[in-house]
This record gives sequence, structure tokens and C-alpha cells, in this order.
Amino acid sequence: MNNFFDAAQNAAKNARAGMPGPGSGAGTAAKVALGVGLLGAAVYNSYFNVEGGHRAVIFNRLVGMKDVVMSEGTHFVIPWFERPIIYDVRTRPRNITSLTGSKDLQMVNITLRVLSRPDEKVLPSIYQTLGLDYDERVLPSIVNEVLKSVVAQYNASQLITMREQVSRTIANNLIARAREFHLTLDDVSITHLSFGKEYTEAVEAKQVAQQEAERAKFIVEKAIQDKKSIIIRAQGEAKSAELIGKAIASNPGFIELRRIETAKDIANTVSRSQNRVYLASDTLLLNLLDNVTDSGSLTKHSTPDRK
Repeated sequence: MNNFFDAAQNAAKNARAGMPGPGSGAGTAAKVALGVGLLGAAVYNSYFNVEGGHRAVIFNRLVGMKDVVMSEGTHFVIPWFERPIIYDVRTRPRNITSLTGSKDLQMVNITLRVLSRPDEKVLPSIYQTLGLDYDERVLPSIVNEVLKSVVAQYNASQLITMREQVSRTIANNLIARAREFHLTLDDVSITHLSFGKEYTEAVEAKQVAQQEAERAKFIVEKAIQDKKSIIIRAQGEAKSAELIGKAIASNPGFIELRRIETAKDIANTVSRSQNRVYLASDTLLLNLLDNVTDSGSLTKHSTPDRK
């Protein structure tokens, strides 16, 4: 600074004397340009922007981390002495897979989807203890810990039938565990759950056996129903034969009535047929003409055969 003032004084003396010194103007212009550049750089680095969904913490070279969190907008810092550190505080999804064992010693592969974000009020502490990759440092370890402790309380079959309760227990324990690291979990859900190959094959074999048992039970029930229907049909036929026998015994004309009805059915069938059939009337039961004797008895009237 003394040289700058000396050069300025020499330039003033030369200007008053009307004899400018050689190179004095160029040196002064360079120094002015340098000063303007330093001033512009200082002003440019004195401001920083915090975008939407982000927060900033300030590191000071003299006092360390400041216990203050900058919200969205434009903020002022002291160049070189202070440095802003930007945090993304929006909810971020993460899928974590864990292989653990159930209560009945079955290996279970569970994938958990976690929506997490940092606690904005303690960002300086999070930076001092965990850094910017806080979720990478914390979530995998606590998720595996909670999954192993919760899944060990249920059997493999209960993990399927009581999936909602298992998911709720995991979420409650994981939220409480993450709170110790100043992390907020907005949602915890089970997205995938599978078992070992041996257990899967055993479940499939059990399902096949149950289906075969149900099929055999159906076949047995069907046979019983068929047996009952045969018995009922036989009883009906026996009862019908008994009634027909009684009707014939009490009224000899009953068999003649049945004979007439049968002949009528045969005649209708032959009349609707497109073929021409030439058979004896005795064969077709069409010889219904009887002669009534003087005593009232019925005699058959013979009909010549058709050729």
C-alpha cells in the first residue's frame, strides 16, 4: 500500500510539473484494475443462493460450524472466511434388501422401501457427525438391525398372513431408531418378500396335496350321491312295477291301454320318418282291430303281412 501511495504522489508531482514519469500511468491503471477485480470477486463470492427444497449451513474458518440454518433464497457470507454447505431436505426414496431368518428358522428375503429426509433444525450437527451422505451411512445398518429383530418374532407363514402387522411393527421400530440420528422417515413399506427354494417347494407340495385331497373328497361325495340316486331310481322302478302289477290284476284292460299307447308312439315315429319301412303289423304292434265275440271276450283280428 505504501508503494501505491508513493506512486500516486510521484504521479501527482509529475503532473504538476508537466513532465509525466515513464510508465507511471500504466502501472497505476494496472493496480486500479487489480483492485477492481479483487473487489468484484469479493462481492461475487459474498452471496449464494439456496434453491427450493434445500437448506444451507455455514462453516467459518475461525469458529467452525455455525449453529444456524439458511432457508431458501439469497444469503450473504464473508468471502474465504465462510463457506456454505447445501443440503437437500426433500424426501428421498431408498430400497434396502435384507436376508434374515424367521422364528421357524426359514430364510426370508425382504425388500424395504424407505422415504427419508434429514431434520432441518439439526443440520449443523448432522454435518459434523454424518456428513452429506448421512442416509448412506445410517439407513442400511438400522434397516438390517430392525428387520432381523422383527422378523425373528414371526413364523414364515405368519409373515404372509400377518403382513400388515409385520409392516407396521417394522415401521414403528425403524422410525424410532432413525430418530436417534436426526432422520425423519415419512413412509416404510415392504415391497418384496420371498423365501428360500426349499421352503417354496414345500409350500407348493403342500398346496398340491391339499388340492388332491379336496379332489378325492369330491369324488367320494359324488360316488355317495350317485349311489343314493341309483337306490332312489331302483325304488321308484320297483314301486312303478308294483303299481302296474296291481293295475293289471285289478283291470285287465290296463295292459291293452298301454299297448295302444305304444302302438301310437310307433306310428308317429314311422310317419315322421323319410324312409319307407315294410314290416308286419304284429311286429309294429299296429294290429289293434279285435273282434268282439258274443260272450264279450276280445279276439285278435289277423292282418295279412305287408311286403
